[in-house]
Amino acid sequence: MDFAESFDYVVVGAGAAGAIVARRLAEDPAVSVCLLEAGPPDRHPYLHLPAGFIKMLFDPGYTWTYGSEPDARTLDRRVPLPQGKTLGGSSAINGLIYNRGQAEDYDGWAALGNPGWSFAEVLPYFQRNERWLGPAGSTRRGTAGRVPVTPIDWTHPICEAFIAGAQEQGLPRNPDYNGDTQAGVGYFQRTIHRGWRQSTARGYLRQPPANLAVRPHAQATRIVFDGTRAVGVAYAHGGPQGNAKAVGARREVIVCAGAINTPRLLQLSGIGPAEQLQALGLPVVHSLAGVGAHLKDHFSVRVVGHVRRGSAVTINELARVPRLWAQAARWLAGKPNILALSPSLVHFFWHSGLGDGVRPDLQGVFTPASYREGYVGQLDTYPGMTCGVWAHRPRSEGEVRLRSNDPWADPLIRPNYLSHEEDVRVLTAGVRLARGLLRTQALAPFFEAEAMPGKDAQSDADILAYIRRYGVSSYHLCGTARMGPAADAGAVVDARLRVHGLQGLRVADSSVIPAIPSANICAASMMIGEKAADLILGRNPC
Repeated sequence: MDFAESFDYVVVGAGAAGAIVARRLAEDPAVSVCLLEAGPPDRHPYLHLPAGFIKMLFDPGYTWTYGSEPDARTLDRRVPLPQGKTLGGSSAINGLIYNRGQAEDYDGWAALGNPGWSFAEVLPYFQRNERWLGPAGSTRRGTAGRVPVTPIDWTHPICEAFIAGAQEQGLPRNPDYNGDTQAGVGYFQRTIHRGWRQSTARGYLRQPPANLAVRPHAQATRIVFDGTRAVGVAYAHGGPQGNAKAVGARREVIVCAGAINTPRLLQLSGIGPAEQLQALGLPVVHSLAGVGAHLKDHFSVRVVGHVRRGSAVTINELARVPRLWAQAARWLAGKPNILALSPSLVHFFWHSGLGDGVRPDLQGVFTPASYREGYVGQLDTYPGMTCGVWAHRPRSEGEVRLRSNDPWADPLIRPNYLSHEEDVRVLTAGVRLARGLLRTQALAPFFEAEAMPGKDAQSDADILAYIRRYGVSSYHLCGTARMGPAADAGAVVDARLRVHGLQGLRVADSSVIPAIPSANICAASMMIGEKAADLILGRNPC
């Protein structure tokens, strides 16, 4: 195929990893880079205001509004699975939490046959990416990176009472869960600085160098091959009715489209399970059974409580006028306010009682606000508090498959939540832990009664029924092009992120994660972007 224009590298997807890959490659002035992003530029003000999360998470102009297939285990609900579709990708619409996970997570990646991915080996990339603006104290933090990470600057008496109550229950207060140990309770660290969201677009794509061409509104429809070598990308500029174009890649194509759109693009390009592709009338370039398989996510559920009236002013009340006007004034003045908060304020990492008792197998979140039907993003009308929980390392896994050979059709997504009995047991124990944390002596002056699941849900069967009805994705999808050695039939890329059996093609995003980390995955995705650039250029971490 003849290309009207060519670059050394073509990067597909300007998200948490892709923006980083493109910028780092372009730091070599001798190379040229083209970055294709299906969504628009990140100009909408709500993409930059942290509280804008509520407005943007399901906006089809800036997100892929995907959802799961109906599943009896979740009462045939279509669980929303939004993914960012703008410069910055999901880092522009997510919950702003910075959480690396446990060192053992990455040591586990290396143990699966992925040399170079142990915690000691990926730590320099976490540090390269991060500009930690909190207290010093751990040698694990980065201080000169492009993404500012800050401690919370807004406190609330209900949050302090929750933390004190957790300490009553034996959880230690942990001021830095990204430091030497994760276990405990404390305040989250956020990608927020001076009242603004810090996406990878803000950190890496502002004023791009001349050798980096950033192209929004450019949805990749197919990777172009010459035999088994990737030589370019076909894309549409401006949507289904837009102009069909193609750009050549003299050296490599790097796919960074996320855990749903990366396997989707690979399959559209003839890379994936051969029988599935042939059934859709797609020519098979290379059969790889693992493309779209091994989908993992954190399935979460929230316990909601009523706050005693007059005991404290919750976010439910602060988010309504006239109090909201006062919060806006504080934001303009650079003072702590609810507009510059992440949706979850307090964390706890702890044990379900079903694991090894050494590594926390549960993550919890807390905020002095109540959400409609426990769903973050929809504040309820009454003053409340919410405590959510999920299993750190779920065993259930699903798949992403093409529904048709139409590049504009949404893929078929089956996360298979709760399909492994261990996940059911751990999450049920997590709900019991969350309920206990809302009933501590320290929180008693504020906690009035449980709104959800309510006093009638006491048995394990009752709790599981609640989980099935109200559990939701934590938007931590990963693993659909997972990393592993060639002998692993389910692996898609090797430890250098090269697609097995092909040349000139890599994947660098959350889809390569071989085992879900004990964390929100944005930090890991950014680390992958940093490391991928070094792997491509043959550099060592510095």
